[in-house]
Amino acid sequence: MVQNTSKRLCLIVGAGDYIGAAIARRFASGGYHVVMGRRRMERFEALIGEIEADGGSAQGFQWDSRKEETAIEMFAMVERDIGPIDICVFNVGGNVRFPILETTERVFRKVWEMCAWGGFLTGREAAKYMVQRGKGSIFFTGATASVRGGSGYAAFASGKFALRGLAQSMARELGPKGIHVAHLIVDAGVDTEFVRERIRQSGTDPDALPPDTLMNPASIAEVYWQLHHQPRDGWTHELDIRPFGEKW
Repeated sequence: MVQNTSKRLCLIVGAGDYIGAAIARRFASGGYHVVMGRRRMERFEALIGEIEADGGSAQGFQWDSRKEETAIEMFAMVERDIGPIDICVFNVGGNVRFPILETTERVFRKVWEMCAWGGFLTGREAAKYMVQRGKGSIFFTGATASVRGGSGYAAFASGKFALRGLAQSMARELGPKGIHVAHLIVDAGVDTEFVRERIRQSGTDPDALPPDTLMNPASIAEVYWQLHHQPRDGWTHELDIRPFGEKW
């Protein structure tokens, strides 16, 4: 375990294989020590090796964002053993599609826990430490479903709408205390295997799509980097990101 790092620290909760991994690479390349959390920790090995091979530093932990005791214990551990968190990114997904008559109580509750409840726990614990220092960034990853419910996405949109409301409230409350809270709406398909498989199921070859139809995770990560480095007299509290050809 890296302890007492002298680098600035980026914490990513929900550090998945695409957007989360891209954010980790970008901040590591910018000189940050990256701490990542996700439920399936075994997937960190290759990413950490890649970051270290490029001269950066990172470590990962098993982290279920829906558990309050986990959030409390993990934030305390990071702050105590590794260093003060400069930026915290909540990047947990939850994108599922079910017709409303097939949306079970379990599905709806689980998606809400992933999107909204986990975001609340992460945001609250990050704020607990950042407010004491009077500085820091807390960013939440949103989606098209954050602002527009779609057919079959009642559970996902409900969770993402709630996350957006959380981010707005935190931005208003914590901004005057020096904390930059922002909600980023990723309003397009991201170039992931999950999205590509959905495109195949619809009868389209994803490789035949026009260039830049799908969003490159590295492009999204660059926006997080730029947002974190905004001067506080020009903070952005909500930002939408989409390819130039996306209809909206």
